[in-house]
Amino acid sequence: MNGKVNRVVLIGTGAVGCSYAYSLINQGVVEELVLIDVNELRAEGEAMDLNHGLPFAPSAMRVWSGTYKDCQPADLVVISAGLAQKPGETRLDLVAKNTVIFKEIVTNVMKSGFDGIFLVATNPVDIMTYVTWKTSGLPKERVIGSGTTLDSARLRYMLGDYFEIDARNIHAYIIGEHGDTELPVWSHTTIGVEKLDTIINRNGSYNTNDLERIFENVRDAAYHIIDRKGATFYGIGMSLVRITRAILQNENSILPVSVYLEGEYGHSDVYIGAPAILNRNGIRQVIEIELTEKEKQQFDHSVEVLRQSMAPSLKIL
Repeated sequence: MNGKVNRVVLIGTGAVGCSYAYSLINQGVVEELVLIDVNELRAEGEAMDLNHGLPFAPSAMRVWSGTYKDCQPADLVVISAGLAQKPGETRLDLVAKNTVIFKEIVTNVMKSGFDGIFLVATNPVDIMTYVTWKTSGLPKERVIGSGTTLDSARLRYMLGDYFEIDARNIHAYIIGEHGDTELPVWSHTTIGVEKLDTIINRNGSYNTNDLERIFENVRDAAYHIIDRKGATFYGIGMSLVRITRAILQNENSILPVSVYLEGEYGHSDVYIGAPAILNRNGIRQVIEIELTEKEKQQFDHSVEVLRQSMAPSLKIL
């Protein structure tokens, strides 16, 4: 054995970051977890609290509050820091504020000599992932956003509830912006081994109006949760762990993350949610699925909205 262990550095110990850390410990994905926060006492307290649960964890793990110097040997740096979305505020309203925060964070990480993979969770996640890529200078394959992984999980859950099928047997994707212009890829949705259209056409108790209602609930889920409890964090925390496992365990799994496009889907120089193969090197390949004309128009619109919303970030960069 060479003694090499997987180290994850988490920057931002708010509700999202700590939900990720808690899920990470419970699933035994890594050997070392470092917590960094502008509020150093908060990071120390969270590390202490998490450590007290380690006797019940599935595998041994070290958790501590650290500094940017701890990023140098890290395999993965996960960023959940930044201003959170408030009631009545869209993810895109946060662009300029979080761009300034991210420039400082990423610059400090790179000063440590970090040469691993970035995973971004802060909203608006597609734009913040672009900011991270530009600021870090790392290859596009090693800068990834959580993208529409959570949205797709929400869709799978709601479809599973509708069809009374285990959500783990629902294969469905949300692509595009992680936000108001995202879209469901109904043309590639399957329930088990059957296409969605086949089931709808065979059974009169299911209909496309219900599907549209389900998608609207998926798209607006964050607003509903924020109105009720002030923030969303459990779902995204578990989504980040799923992405982390795919990367560190070299799974070559397909997940709808925020990726950099270079001609795929007819677009370039933009980060946006799309299915991609993830392994130990980051993004192995962006998968370009064949969309219907309607889906392509929706995706094009999503890209255009992101481009317009990126303007404040580009001025700062």
